[in-house]
Amino acid sequence: MTIVAVTGASGFIGRNLVLRLRELNHTVVSIPHTADSAALGAALAQAEVVFHLAGVNRPETTDEFETGNVGMTERLVAAMRQLPSPPSVVYASSIQAAADNPYGRSKQAAEASIANYAQGADVSSWIFRLPNVFGKWCRPNYNSVVATFCHNVSRGLPLTINDPAAALKLVYIDDVVEQFATIAAAPSDRSISSDVSPVYETTVGELAKQLEQFRDSRINLVTGAVGTGFLRALHATYVSYLDPANFAYPLKAHTDPRGMFVEMLRTPDSGQFSFFTAHPGITRGGHYHHSKTEKFLVVQGRARFGFRNVLTDEVFTVETSGETPTVVETVPGWSHDITNIGDDMMLVMLWANELFDPQRPDTIAAKVLP
Repeated sequence: MTIVAVTGASGFIGRNLVLRLRELNHTVVSIPHTADSAALGAALAQAEVVFHLAGVNRPETTDEFETGNVGMTERLVAAMRQLPSPPSVVYASSIQAAADNPYGRSKQAAEASIANYAQGADVSSWIFRLPNVFGKWCRPNYNSVVATFCHNVSRGLPLTINDPAAALKLVYIDDVVEQFATIAAAPSDRSISSDVSPVYETTVGELAKQLEQFRDSRINLVTGAVGTGFLRALHATYVSYLDPANFAYPLKAHTDPRGMFVEMLRTPDSGQFSFFTAHPGITRGGHYHHSKTEKFLVVQGRARFGFRNVLTDEVFTVETSGETPTVVETVPGWSHDITNIGDDMMLVMLWANELFDPQRPDTIAAKVLP
């Protein structure tokens, strides 16, 4: 495992990185932004690679760009040069380094200092010109529109949008951290890229719209495709900004003498999930579909599923229980029902391949046994 030194360990990227490196059993030494030469030397003494994440991007005066970005980097470089075994170094720069403004010029100067050190010491170095980084633990109302919007939307606060069409280029914190972790595992491997991918592109307006859809999903129960790509990353980020008091939310229960029916989740194009209960001896269903299909899973109790082909009157039954998990599918053109044949309350999970449309329910009443 590698001994890693990190500046800016208490910042957004730093907190995520330090946690991941420790998960991977690396030894992490945190370097305070205010460390003097002696403290820097002591912290760097055994380091094999340094992740230089500390910097200033929202100062009270522009002079702080010089002291916070250039000055800190030069002190770090000076300390590394004094070591018997100079470490490799990773610098978290910014795409703003290409801009001719005080912040960009300070990042350019810091990059040059890192590059000169690496060349003189003949060690590996990586300079990451990162676009906007988003993810958990980023400070809202500071310099991240994603963090600010996630914080405000999750708490019912208004959003300020000056230009909905303003373009955003984003990278996800987990992708940044995994690239850094690749370097930590092989700090002398100069073939490792100093780019993070994928880079996601969106607009301020589209970002706000998507976050509001995440918020509204607790009411309309519709959750989109949040399992891959940008929406996966953005959804995880949004949820991380929820107040703990809002980790849970209620669902509407439909009850009648048979038991209870509750919808849990709807999707735009992959159906919906629900569950229902039935008292002993109760039969639910008694209908068929032309196109709709369903999957039933008895979680608790004992059930008998009955089927009848509406054309041939062929009858078929299946018995399942919570003790032997079995998925039972309904088939178009077959009337079906489910009966609680046990002595206790029956609990059944249900997935339907499409959202229920009251205008076209595709549900025609027909008993299994006429």
